[in-house]
Amino acid sequence: MGNNRIMLIDNEVGLCRMMEAVLTDQNYQVKAYTNPIQAVAEFSAGDYDLVITDIKMPEMDGLEVLQHIRNRDPEVPVIMITAFATVEMSIQALRRGAYDMLTKPFEPEELLYRVKNALSHHELVEENRELKEELSGKFQFDNIIGTSQGIQSLLERVAKVAIRDTSVLITGESGTGKELIAQAIHHNSPRQHHKFVALNCGSIPENILESELFGYRKGAFTGATENRKGLLETADGGTLFLDEIGNLPMNMQKTLLRFLQEQEFHRLGETTPTKVDVRLISATNSDLADEVSKGTFREDLFYRFNVINLHLPPLRERQEDIPLLVSHFIGLQNIEFGTAFKGLTPEAMEAVRNYSWPGNIRQLRNVIEAAMTISNGNYIGLPELAQLIETDHVGRIPNQADYTSALARFETDYLTHLLRKHGGNIEEASAEAGMNMATIYRKLKKYGIKKKELE
Repeated sequence: MGNNRIMLIDNEVGLCRMMEAVLTDQNYQVKAYTNPIQAVAEFSAGDYDLVITDIKMPEMDGLEVLQHIRNRDPEVPVIMITAFATVEMSIQALRRGAYDMLTKPFEPEELLYRVKNALSHHELVEENRELKEELSGKFQFDNIIGTSQGIQSLLERVAKVAIRDTSVLITGESGTGKELIAQAIHHNSPRQHHKFVALNCGSIPENILESELFGYRKGAFTGATENRKGLLETADGGTLFLDEIGNLPMNMQKTLLRFLQEQEFHRLGETTPTKVDVRLISATNSDLADEVSKGTFREDLFYRFNVINLHLPPLRERQEDIPLLVSHFIGLQNIEFGTAFKGLTPEAMEAVRNYSWPGNIRQLRNVIEAAMTISNGNYIGLPELAQLIETDHVGRIPNQADYTSALARFETDYLTHLLRKHGGNIEEASAEAGMNMATIYRKLKKYGIKKKELE
């Protein structure tokens, strides 16, 4: 417990010095004040782990001190000292956020006991807060891999959008990870302790979609043998993610618009509306503005969905993220199946980087998983990849000139990328590449690569 920081406020100089001596003797860092106005003026959030203040002081009432402290730092515990601990005063102090009451006169042991309890409570609160932040951050970034400018600026927007309770439309090609972004928004929002419910509007038949979303009353249609909540009700207090909204039929668009305007809807077969509090996040891989101009998507609903737009770039525009994603997917598979794959051969990595990935991240993941299944050894090679994606290298036997120039091009690209990744640090780069430092220096000189330009 040593080294905890304590602010001590008591206008009785003798008592103040006694408490300071007792606490300092236990290795607490104590800052003592006999003037509460000065103490409050100098208090800042995060400076102290505990505040101890007298209630009855001529310069400023202890309850006022408490109010100022809580306004600036809602987490720090405050122990109030009083000579007249009436029930009414205790209740008032506790209501205003005091952690504990200490009645004069008291023995040093009692002071230390109360202080220890308050600090233990504070540490638990801090640990809980840090854990929540860690889990929140984990959910935001664990599965959203990338250092490219496009993905980093997108994640910055996600963090800002998450705390604002507005409708979000996520656009991007199929397989770019739209649901992951929706989950990141939910898990970093004030709704994080409520449910995240996802519905793919393109994978459910039109006649089932309405009952799936809004629920139904027993007897509403043939087969409705019981009352059933829809996904809107299930998501009450939380977030509903509607994927592929371009597939919403017109009658559903009208019903959904009414819900967005009034935050209430009717279950099928019911006349009484059901009211819920739900944040809506939607996604599409189609051009909704084009659908609006064609008349297949309601313009008013489009504007309701598209309050904030987040666009996910396709994988072909995030080439520098591909090695990170490959490494991530190999790591996941290694954990799941107990394998020990180390990565791709240089030729395979070049092929992966140069491929257009029409199915984006989803396709990359599937290809890596399939390649690991058919590969022997600890590296995925070009022959395995060639069975799964089109590569420029299949069936081509280069002549000596071709081979030499191809090798030079590969080594130049590989070393440039490796050194840029490690900020020009040759030692770190050589460790990752499994090459000795002398070899790297020799190749840098051979290809005229300037180390300084990559730092």
